[in-house]
Amino acid sequence: MSLLNQLTAAVFAVLIGLVSGTLYIMSDSSKEMLLHQLESHGQDTATHLGLYLAPYMADEDTAMIETTVNAIFDSGFYHKIEVTNADQKTLFSSTTPVIISEKVPQWFLKLVQITPPSMEREISHQWRKVGKIKVQSRAGYAYEQLWKGAEKTLIWFISLALIAVLSLSYLLRLILRPLKGVEEQATALSERKYVEQKQIPKTRELKNVVEAMNRMVRRVHLMFDEQSRHIDDLRKTAYQDNLTGLANQRSTQAQLCDWLDYRKEFGPGTCIYLHIPNLQALNEKFGEEKANNFLRYTAKQLENLSIRYQPNIVGRLSGADFIALIPETDEETIKCEITKLNHTIKTRADFENISPDQPAVHISVTQSTDDTSAAQLLSEARILVRQAAIEKTDIQFPEQFTGTQVASSSWQEHVANAINNKQVFLQFQKVLSSTEKKPLQRELLVRILNRENIPCTANEFIHVVKELGLIEALDKAVLERAIEYISHNPTSSPLTVNLTQQTIHTENFDKWLRRKLGKHPLKGKLNIEINETAVLNDVEHIVRFRDLLRKNSIGFGVDNFGIHPSGFSYIYAVQPDYIKIDGSLIREVDHSAEDRFFISSLITAVHSLGIEVYAERVEKQSQVEQLILLNIDGTQGFLHGRPEALV
Repeated sequence: MSLLNQLTAAVFAVLIGLVSGTLYIMSDSSKEMLLHQLESHGQDTATHLGLYLAPYMADEDTAMIETTVNAIFDSGFYHKIEVTNADQKTLFSSTTPVIISEKVPQWFLKLVQITPPSMEREISHQWRKVGKIKVQSRAGYAYEQLWKGAEKTLIWFISLALIAVLSLSYLLRLILRPLKGVEEQATALSERKYVEQKQIPKTRELKNVVEAMNRMVRRVHLMFDEQSRHIDDLRKTAYQDNLTGLANQRSTQAQLCDWLDYRKEFGPGTCIYLHIPNLQALNEKFGEEKANNFLRYTAKQLENLSIRYQPNIVGRLSGADFIALIPETDEETIKCEITKLNHTIKTRADFENISPDQPAVHISVTQSTDDTSAAQLLSEARILVRQAAIEKTDIQFPEQFTGTQVASSSWQEHVANAINNKQVFLQFQKVLSSTEKKPLQRELLVRILNRENIPCTANEFIHVVKELGLIEALDKAVLERAIEYISHNPTSSPLTVNLTQQTIHTENFDKWLRRKLGKHPLKGKLNIEINETAVLNDVEHIVRFRDLLRKNSIGFGVDNFGIHPSGFSYIYAVQPDYIKIDGSLIREVDHSAEDRFFISSLITAVHSLGIEVYAERVEKQSQVEQLILLNIDGTQGFLHGRPEALV
């Protein structure tokens, strides 16, 4: 029961006690008064009747006595009238049963006992005693009068009590509103939301409580912000180039290895390698500040080109070398983009008079396939950029562009039919608890069976899915299969589905998902993950989507966490149930103290928000051992087994 209801009930109980006491006192007082009235009424009747009947009583004229008594008795105000002579012999007696109006309830009759007094009068005639007259008034009259008074009092009490309770409830609600705000603050704080009360009550005690709660909320919020800034500074120090803001050499190579050597999901790509010649000479001739400004400008232009494509990897490899890897683009488009990039940088160099006699930058363009390794990609790019430097040319394109891979119409038809008919093949990879080694969840990996019924990896068909505009259909097919599986296997460990940014932002997808979830109770058995980049592209929409999942008891996670240059302060607004640290940050955790310190700080900060932390792409036992020491909640990777079919 709420405090407001308790206070209202307490006041109401006091009012009931007060009115009960009042009613008792009033009833008792009224009862005494009515008894006195009945006593007086009986005495007066006996007196007047005696004056009239005295001669008849002396003559013992019973007929006249009976006639006179009956005339009075018929008025209905008397229970018994008895006339006796001097020898106590009854001359006449009349009694009527006790008749009480039906308006008086039986419980009231039992509660209030009224016995009218029997009044008597000695009668004398001509100086001698001739007898007595006894009169007892009827109790029904007293009961009726007493009940009328009690009933009226009860009606007034109930009416006034209702008005008082409603008024009191309203007043208490106003007075205690700050406490409701404090309750909401505490609830919000437990959900990692920081809410301050703007209206401070004037009541001293409530004012102190509200102000103390506001201070605590600000302090906790400040602690998290400071912790986030500290970890973001660590991330920048460890993985970001201080001058340009791009990923540094270590982070860039880790991402290339992760995408090309481990995941093998990048697909055919275009690599842009940019080299600034004679950087040392530029520093000496124009000064470090001017040279650094040119470096920053060059890096920004390369980044602007890259962010138009998803996914992308862009970073600084050394003082004078930059690299960007974007999805494969047709020859005409990439030549136009690179020419524009070179022209922009050259225009800035000419304006600064940095390199008037030679190219401001050398750019090489190479292409990668599904089988290209990170080392092979870098080697080919460096060879071409050296060739451009030797030939003193601005841009070095490959001798022959392979062109954008266009799938055959039969393969496109096969993929489209598989998706439209929801004939997708699902595999899963376990996320194991770091302490109990039991499955926390199973992340689903979508596959399509080729014509030989052999599962194809995502990079073999995903570009076809994108070309055909079937990304949303693919995501829906995976979700439907996952929901169907859970419905038939309610005791299995939770399944995790990765959704694309395109699907989440599709109109009416929320309604479709709400309808699907409404038909199948999946409490605690389904998780949905979204890539960190997709989260950062529209945090507000992701928050609304997260709320939808939470209302339906569906878990929400952020994938590839920790590598986006924007940092992770968004985690406060999004509040996922868990995050998965990107595999590129895990690769060297067993060898790099710097990586361990960063990951440890990140885990501590995220744990403080009540969010679980998992590590992706764990391949070695030594990595698991270090991650356990860093308080990781779970690990996922080939160390725990290859993907298995979901059956």
